[in-house]
Amino acid sequence: MEWIDLLEDTTGRFAEVLETGDLAAPVPTCPGWSLAELGEHLRWTHAWASHAVTAGTPDGDSPAPGTERTALVAGYRTAAADLLDVLRGTDPDAPAWTFGTDKVAGFWRRRQVHEVTLHLYDALAAQQATDSWQPAAELAWDGVEEVATLFYPRQVRIGRSPSLTAPLRLRASDTGRETMLANDVVAPEVVLEGTARELLLTLWGRVPATGPAADLLGAATVTP
Repeated sequence: MEWIDLLEDTTGRFAEVLETGDLAAPVPTCPGWSLAELGEHLRWTHAWASHAVTAGTPDGDSPAPGTERTALVAGYRTAAADLLDVLRGTDPDAPAWTFGTDKVAGFWRRRQVHEVTLHLYDALAAQQATDSWQPAAELAWDGVEEVATLFYPRQVRIGRSPSLTAPLRLRASDTGRETMLANDVVAPEVVLEGTARELLLTLWGRVPATGPAADLLGAATVTP
């Protein structure tokens, strides 16, 4: 996938929601946050990822520009542009700090695309406009695989979640792809099927699971 192009497009769309949306509106998928607070979170995250690439450490921080619209939008656009510049100017194979097993700058291309894609859904949810959230099925499926190979194993490894008590087979009806969570567990498998977008939103807690998968996922925290 063309990660840089995707990142430029999706950060631009997120900035447009900040420019036109009700900043005080609550974000139903991020309880306790307003749209303005979501925008500041993502601004900070872009700046933090830039620091991880340029400084090679996870201790980056940046002052909030404020939640007034002009400052918030400008701060977000600047952080997104800086991240794009850093990632364009850094060899994807160059060393960088990451929280994954791939300690290279290219990790952040993929990760930040998925970060902003999910938070674009959240921003649109605050404006009752999620029907316009239509990431490509292949991108959504890659996000599902990121959960299966990166986030869920990490959640278990660092003690944030118990292991699933049964293998969970994720099957995308639109791409024909499937993957497994907890495929080392000896128990009858549970199948969760839907479009790649639906699976991604379910794994990240944006929409509820149904059937046997609801109980299985309800007993674990497969994403942060």
